[in-house]
Amino acid sequence: MNANWHAHYTRWNECESLDPELRQQLTAMQADEKQLADCFSAPIAFGTGGMRGIMEPGINRINLYTIRKATAGLALYLLETYPDQAVKKVVIAYDSRKHSQLFAKEAAKVLGQYGITTCIFNQLTPTPLLSFAVRHFCACAGIVITASHNPPEYNGYKIYGADGGQITLATAERLMDHIVAAGNELEITPADEHELYKNGLLHYIDDSLLQAYLEKVQHLRVHPDLSPAIRQQVKIVFTPLHGTTHDSITRGLKLFGYTQVSVVEEQAVPDPNFSTVASPNPEEPEAFRLAISYAKQVDADMIMGTDPDGDRLGVLVKNQAGDYIVLTGNQLGALLLHYLLDAKQKKGELPTNGIVLKTIVTSEMGRAIAADFGVSTEDTLTGFKYIGEKIEAYKKSGAYIFQFGYEESYGYLIGDFVRDKDAVQTALLLADMCAYYKSLDNTLYDAMNNLFSRYGHYAEELVSFTCKGGDGMQKISSTMSFLRKNPLAQIASLTTTAIEDYLSGIRTDCLTSTHTPLSLPASDTIKYLFHDHSWFCVRPSGTEPKIKIYFGAIGKSEQDSKERIFTLKQAVLQVLGL
Repeated sequence: MNANWHAHYTRWNECESLDPELRQQLTAMQADEKQLADCFSAPIAFGTGGMRGIMEPGINRINLYTIRKATAGLALYLLETYPDQAVKKVVIAYDSRKHSQLFAKEAAKVLGQYGITTCIFNQLTPTPLLSFAVRHFCACAGIVITASHNPPEYNGYKIYGADGGQITLATAERLMDHIVAAGNELEITPADEHELYKNGLLHYIDDSLLQAYLEKVQHLRVHPDLSPAIRQQVKIVFTPLHGTTHDSITRGLKLFGYTQVSVVEEQAVPDPNFSTVASPNPEEPEAFRLAISYAKQVDADMIMGTDPDGDRLGVLVKNQAGDYIVLTGNQLGALLLHYLLDAKQKKGELPTNGIVLKTIVTSEMGRAIAADFGVSTEDTLTGFKYIGEKIEAYKKSGAYIFQFGYEESYGYLIGDFVRDKDAVQTALLLADMCAYYKSLDNTLYDAMNNLFSRYGHYAEELVSFTCKGGDGMQKISSTMSFLRKNPLAQIASLTTTAIEDYLSGIRTDCLTSTHTPLSLPASDTIKYLFHDHSWFCVRPSGTEPKIKIYFGAIGKSEQDSKERIFTLKQAVLQVLGL
């Protein structure tokens, strides 16, 4: 028996004031030493995405006490970082998961105990509105209680900086030190909610914040002059997948002039069990099963759905046969990008130093579109926080003016008053885009095919392998090591032109044997580029025991690009033994 985990377990088990629900769970675990060891072996990991885990007792789980300790650590960090008491203000939001509101209020009460003012939303709120609120209220930090599209038993705790973006790695490391310094999580005492409110240390955010946000989104519209008649012809089916976006998106669509909006009623009510779907993830086509039946009944132009915390948007469009097909994150990103740049160029509003930001595993189609409009494209590491960092850096330097940011995993950003991916503003601009193409007697499906005809048939695919336990971690490590020690000069008749190793920070030109430094932060990621402009990229997941392999290709037709992807994928998986 491991004495370390047992000591933590004993400390919890002997705590007389332990939360009754956690006490009941702990009692039920008594006979399962393996589970107890996992719950109490080590503190839950805290990184740039905060912490996320199953809601159970223990220091390696999400619960009342680990939430309090993380918040106490944040308080200590803020006291050290912001000596001026007047600027110590934190905004807190929460999603539809079990205990999310409870955890949000506990965070506010712990911050209040340290004399830090908090502004907490009085209802479920999408994550992008938290990002907006941090900037709107000039807060020094934000907290959102969410586990995105994880299974129902999960919850999480994410921290945002004063710029409205997710915290950096350096900040996460400093925060972790302060969280450790916060001491025994069972002894952290939150302040009284009513006393904090009475003393002005706790404020509740009302509907005016959403109104301010929607006003900002209205300024993003590039075709506000489209006739009301055209907008009223657009038929939309929308599902919030039991999450937080129902009010913000339905109100926004009404404000934008869209009256034919059918909400999937079975998924409109927040539900912590996500009872109508296997996974509340708009990246999964199965999540749209109910929405498709709605769309067929009303002959909808498109279906849109968000994940529970409202930062990802999935879209289905009607093809020529009348079937509803999924747009990939890369395809929707390409459509939005072209729509925005084309409209700005025609109005003479496209800056000469515009820039598009995307991740290294996002389609190269975006780069081709941006170049066609004289706009630069810059890659970041995977994770929207890196896009947020670049937006802030260029805002300060003035070197570039942000135009659009996106990643293949269904995350998009048009207006930089938010510094994270934003499904709400994207949904509203998407409705405008659909109306614009309808005014030209085109559908979104037609528009996508027109882009393929103009820029080439780009295709992408992601393959993930779950590698649990010690053997799994060894498999991930050996795969990455193999790629570094045995560079592939050729694969599936494709000649390697460059290898980018983001851990060493070196780009190797395989044709000239020259090496140049990469400008991105260190990351355990390797990308291969080939002579026909296809590529693959391998990286371990940052949040799950998985290794992810991304593939990209361009062909002369849809079939050609699919065949290129298939051939490359089979060859890579064979070489890696996956």
